[in-house]
Amino acid sequence: MKIKIEQTSSQHLIFCEVILQEMELSAKVRGTGIAKRSTEYLSTKIIDGNGIIALTDANEWAGFCYIETWSHEKFVANSGLIVAPKYRNVGLARKIKQAIFSLSKEKFPNAKIFGLTTGLAVMKINSELGYEPVTYSELTQDENFWNGCKSCINYEILMAKEKKNCLCTAMLYEIKEESKTKETHEKNSFSL
Repeated sequence: MKIKIEQTSSQHLIFCEVILQEMELSAKVRGTGIAKRSTEYLSTKIIDGNGIIALTDANEWAGFCYIETWSHEKFVANSGLIVAPKYRNVGLARKIKQAIFSLSKEKFPNAKIFGLTTGLAVMKINSELGYEPVTYSELTQDENFWNGCKSCINYEILMAKEKKNCLCTAMLYEIKEESKTKETHEKNSFSL
């Protein structure tokens, strides 16, 4: 079976609800927090081309991730990485993460790219891409970002720690001056 990985557009709106449901279900199964997003929020990301989606050759949803910008596009977060259960453990998450990372650098070449995660697999992928663990103080201080954490089950921990740390690991990628050249975003395909 072949899986294509592509930038989102309005044609992918039909997958919005299943993506949101899987995000919530996966967080419950893992027992970790996740900032819940509304259908409207995710739809905007999809329409604006601020997402990467993986689809089978039968047009079945297999995985997704999206971009958020903060602090006037000085910071970019790659968020909501999710893979449908039957397509897990075959390297698809890595391919999606690589594609969203490339798209982030293409669309926002001067931004710092960051993520918060509790997942070891995502931490490993981020490390391979050049992210480094950082303290929360190195992330955006945009209140809208932190407000997004309110729907997470760990929000009280974050607030008790005065937004200095939580159960998530913060990871940051900073483009070095010598590598600030615009990269070409390639359409990827992935075979199972």
